Amino acid sequence: ILEVVVASSSAAAFPRGGGGRLWICDLAGSERVSTSGAEGANLKEATMINKSLSALGDVFEAIDRKRPHVPFRNSKLTHLMRDVLEDPRGQCLFVVAASPNWDTAPETFAALAFAQRVRA
Repeated sequence: ILEVVVASSSAAAFPRGGGGRLWICDLAGSERVSTSGAEGANLKEATMINKSLSALGDVFEAIDRKRPHVPFRNSKLTHLMRDVLEDPRGQCLFVVAASPNWDTAPETFAALAFAQRVRA
């Protein structure tokens, strides 16, 4: 996770004050474990990424349905992103890798299904 903080004392640059933050999180490695052939440390990393993605989907669903409890603490990713996700001015952008290769169609469909789940 990379966080870029932009701060300014100029009201012209940031009329609402202060500045802004940009979070960049690379979730590559979230392939299906059964088809990736991951072992050892790679398997553990892929499992943790998949759990974080699932927790992120749960958070977006809870926010979208205006549930009284949003499970931010279910993963480090959602816990770190809490203030961004709760802020009405906050925005999230997901870039989904979609391959035209038929051999990776299940991975592409799974990635697109996740994108569909978290779109707001």
